[in-house]
Amino acid sequence: MSTKNLLSVLLLLTFTFVYGQSLPTEYNLSSNRAAKILDNSPASNTIERILIQDGTIWLGTSKGLSKSTDNGNTWINYYKSEAFEEESVSAIAYSNGTIWAATWHYEAILGDAVPVGTGLRYSNDNGETWQKIDQPVDDPGDSLITYGINTLRALPVTVEEQNFIYDIEISNNTIWIAAFAGGLRKSNDMGQTWERVVLPPDNLNSIKPTDTLHFSLQPVAGAFGPEEYLNHRAFSIATTDNNTVYVGTAGGINKSTDSGISWIKFNHTNQTNPISGNFILALDYNEFNGSIWAGTWKAEGAAEYWGVSSSSDGGENWQTYLTDERVLDFGFKYYGNPGNYVAADIFAAAQSGIYRSNNNGITWVAAPDIYDSNTNIALSTKHFRAVEVNQQGSDVDIWIGSINGLVLFKESSSFWEGDWKVFLASEEVSSASDTYAFPNPFSPDDEVINIKYSLGSESKVTIRIMDFGMNLVKTLIQNVNRPTSESNIEVWDGRDEFGKIVPNGIYFYRIDFESGDPVFGKILVIM
Repeated sequence: MSTKNLLSVLLLLTFTFVYGQSLPTEYNLSSNRAAKILDNSPASNTIERILIQDGTIWLGTSKGLSKSTDNGNTWINYYKSEAFEEESVSAIAYSNGTIWAATWHYEAILGDAVPVGTGLRYSNDNGETWQKIDQPVDDPGDSLITYGINTLRALPVTVEEQNFIYDIEISNNTIWIAAFAGGLRKSNDMGQTWERVVLPPDNLNSIKPTDTLHFSLQPVAGAFGPEEYLNHRAFSIATTDNNTVYVGTAGGINKSTDSGISWIKFNHTNQTNPISGNFILALDYNEFNGSIWAGTWKAEGAAEYWGVSSSSDGGENWQTYLTDERVLDFGFKYYGNPGNYVAADIFAAAQSGIYRSNNNGITWVAAPDIYDSNTNIALSTKHFRAVEVNQQGSDVDIWIGSINGLVLFKESSSFWEGDWKVFLASEEVSSASDTYAFPNPFSPDDEVINIKYSLGSESKVTIRIMDFGMNLVKTLIQNVNRPTSESNIEVWDGRDEFGKIVPNGIYFYRIDFESGDPVFGKILVIM
């Protein structure tokens, strides 16, 4: 291998390790006071979760937890604090004055980058201090579990990477976590101890403690045989009251009306009007009509398909919408007063857009291209991962999380009419010698990259993209007047002069000004 190609590979590996994070026997508690920094934006542009409670906005991001108590004007970022260090946050929940967050990071395991669960944090003083809980895992000897009249074999899931927490829900002082191969777990003592919850295996549609059962709690093939039950891999949770819990797995939707003791399962093949697919990555509850909404992805069945599934009769029948859309979250705008709602708009955050329905899912309208009403900065992706509605009197704010920024939509009159604000996290550039590109790496399939630079005075600017051999790939702008600003931004869509998407690899950009030295930056393209 030539020196040039070897350097290219090494740089690629370095970029992938540093930047490639986006949204998988003891329980010790410790107290950490968080160091907090007041910022103008969240620490990350990858927004996985949004939770709004009593006027406080909480975000779970690829750079930890963020919160705002002034509707997004300023942000407290817990990234690199003592409690959160450099962990990402995969799930958040709130109940009775306590905020919970599940943390994770990537690790290189057998040559692959694997998401590893690293535990939970909770605060009962609005984020001033945090309690840290180690990642719940099984002891190697946890091979039996009592369920009613049965003693079932249970495959111990002992490593953090298979206990990645995808969702948290709290009801009736019980903390529920959906922990991938660790399945559904619950704690009744603030996370000091955890209990695995038995769900039906793939071949049973229901279980109750008085049944005589002959299966193992086994999400993957192991010591107890080749069986691996997709319904024992948990990804999402929703509670509708103190006793009713819905759990989404890789094998369908499970419902319990007795606080997780007995279960009935709904999947693509066991009902007349079924869900679209058995892989359930999102569950939410519409308080207007008591309906359950699910992001139902294709799992393994040939007849399954991606879409949204909704039930207004407790799961007995499902209607499906947004065929082929991969939905990750739901939000609801309610009309009327709490406890007496008369209607609701439904929002769905999907990998190809943010959608809205005002007729209970019959028709959906995608949001227009999103531009910040003040800065004219465009959101450079259609890949959305979270949505939440904040209603305070007549004011309606829709908060939307994407893989390339946080969005606030302040609704003014009707459907998708109002002002947009785009929050972009990036390094500050205070002089003409500084530049910064984000997100980096980026994928031209569904993103653009923002090139940020500073101008102390108005100037003509030229920006060119070069490949690793310093050959010209694309001229973004040439001798174009740009104003005095610390936050000038130009956008590259990952295409060359002929409109073709460039191959994976390392690229450089050069910024030339009317006077002074040029500045350079580096970009990694990964498809």
